[in-house]
Amino acid sequence: MKVIAFVGYPLSGKSTAAQVVREVGIPVVVLGDVVREEAVRRGVELTDENLGRIASELRQKEGMDAIAKRCIPKIRELGSSKGVVVVDGIRGIAEVEKFKKAFGDDFVLIAIESPLEVRFERAKMRKRSDDVEKLEDLVKRDKREESWGLKEAMEIADFTIENKGSYEDFIETVKQILLNIARNIEVEIETEIHPTESEEKVVNAIKNIFPDAEIKVEDGKLVGKAKNLERFRELLRRQKILDTARSEMLKSRKGNEVTVYLNKQTATVSKINFCDSDAVLSPLRVTFRLNNISFQLFLDYLAPETKDGRPVKEIDRL
Repeated sequence: MKVIAFVGYPLSGKSTAAQVVREVGIPVVVLGDVVREEAVRRGVELTDENLGRIASELRQKEGMDAIAKRCIPKIRELGSSKGVVVVDGIRGIAEVEKFKKAFGDDFVLIAIESPLEVRFERAKMRKRSDDVEKLEDLVKRDKREESWGLKEAMEIADFTIENKGSYEDFIETVKQILLNIARNIEVEIETEIHPTESEEKVVNAIKNIFPDAEIKVEDGKLVGKAKNLERFRELLRRQKILDTARSEMLKSRKGNEVTVYLNKQTATVSKINFCDSDAVLSPLRVTFRLNNISFQLFLDYLAPETKDGRPVKEIDRL
């Protein structure tokens, strides 16, 4: 399981980044929700002052990693089925250390940096009940979170995103970093080579679709392993069969695996033709194993939904 966490000063863009994550099907655990839930339990109004006071009280009573500790069971629960979970709203170094201890090398920290003036403008536009109303209040909030070790946490981040340009640029940067971190797809290709078939032609057929495939043939059985999906993705678009591919993958998914069958003969001429498992001369059995990446993200990358034959929303890299 991969755990990806965002850290940044108030209004730096953590919530926006979290929304991007949700849209690609990755679950999000928001640390601030722990504090808000505690405020609701106490019957306290959700203002910045009240939430800040409760957050400080929790840390004083239960340790600086108190909020992180409360979130770990939820992260493990979501991660057991999804493979990757994003944590929104780390506030200090103690929380980072707690997550690193719990998840080891599978914990990745992303810092989001944004100038004070830009963040204050966002507060005025967002108008959330717990947002600040004056620049001085934002400075005060910054200092409060720095007292929890925010600055130290940001200094040891694995990646840093600068959020001072356009909304679109920020969204694109977040997507690409997430995809690069989460990417871990294994492709296994299997088939039988019959006496009437040329082993060389079958190997070349597979290479036409998965150029990086490492192939072994033994006793008439071929097994190949690959990771690069670019050629497969390109052929789906060139042949204009995105809807067909999406349908085949949706119906053939089992857990974190997707298995489809491809016609061996058409693959020899660099074409994809989905077929049944009992097709003549044994089809290519292609299994995609999704590790630390959501099925929805994988599906939208290879075969997004279309309208009038064109992808509705493209994901350019995986």
